[in-house]
Amino acid sequence: MACDACGQLKGPFVVLAFDLIEKLRTSDSLKPLMTSNLQRPIVIATRESRLALWQAEHVQAILQSRGHTVQLLGMTTLGDQILDRSLSKVGGKGLFVKELEVALSEGRADIAVHSLKDVPMDMPEGFELACVMEREDPRDAWVSSQYATLMDLPQGAVVGTSSLRRTVLLRALRPDLKIEPLRGNLDTRLRKLDEGLYAGIILAAAGLKRLELSHRIRHIFDTDQMLPAAGQGALGIEICAGRADLIDALKPLAHSTSWLAVAAERAVSRAMGGSCSMPLAAHATLSGATLSLRAAWGDPEGASTLVTAQTVAEVASLEQAEALGTQVAADLRLGGAH
Repeated sequence: MACDACGQLKGPFVVLAFDLIEKLRTSDSLKPLMTSNLQRPIVIATRESRLALWQAEHVQAILQSRGHTVQLLGMTTLGDQILDRSLSKVGGKGLFVKELEVALSEGRADIAVHSLKDVPMDMPEGFELACVMEREDPRDAWVSSQYATLMDLPQGAVVGTSSLRRTVLLRALRPDLKIEPLRGNLDTRLRKLDEGLYAGIILAAAGLKRLELSHRIRHIFDTDQMLPAAGQGALGIEICAGRADLIDALKPLAHSTSWLAVAAERAVSRAMGGSCSMPLAAHATLSGATLSLRAAWGDPEGASTLVTAQTVAEVASLEQAEALGTQVAADLRLGGAH
């Protein structure tokens, strides 16, 4: 399946590997292995990028502080291996979680820690989100060696991002810019910037802060300029459905305010059929019991005009937050407010 020269999956093998993982992911023959207690160590399945390992080790440290024994199972996913094409063309962000879900199904791991924006909006049968942890900064960050802000760029400058959401938002702000693909883990993206391939790049502020790279941030975009992706900055913990023992162990890690906000955001994306092929932004904030939700989407190849929608309502449950997200999605489909 791999090219001996570069170690990356190529050509039709990508499709075959993707199909195999999808079959494993949905197969009835791979029933989740249940355990009735937590007498054995909790095993965390994690990608092996520096940021993913930080996230897994963060959860490991919290669980260990509560008396649990926790081990890590490092894995490389297709999303980590396919770097020469945009995610929207090779299966979407689910490429980052499929192998981890197989490990859960086979009983090799108990939980998987994800950047929630990488988790498909519809969980496959047999899996569930056990909790959403307290959110880091959900905003996008401007990173550049030369220019303090996006607006300082000369006309026609090259900006790096492979996010269709960021592409449409950038085009609305600066239609003159040249936007080029940027794939790879966070360190790889920073290296490409430092090699002079881009005048600047846009990254999630959360990842930079978690890896103590805040000094690379030149500017953090206001959400009025760059509306974040659904779930951006939040960590979600996935388990096999029915693991009451794990739900109890993970309950202290859950952050209700963050969970309500991302539930509303993900509901927008789910109702819109959200995936990497849809340039959709959704961001919610909670003040007391009042949830404010905004969403936007556009055409990465067409006009730079964005379609937007927003609403405010009181919510007290995940179901109410999701209903609010569904309402905003309906407003988007009707054309929203320009």
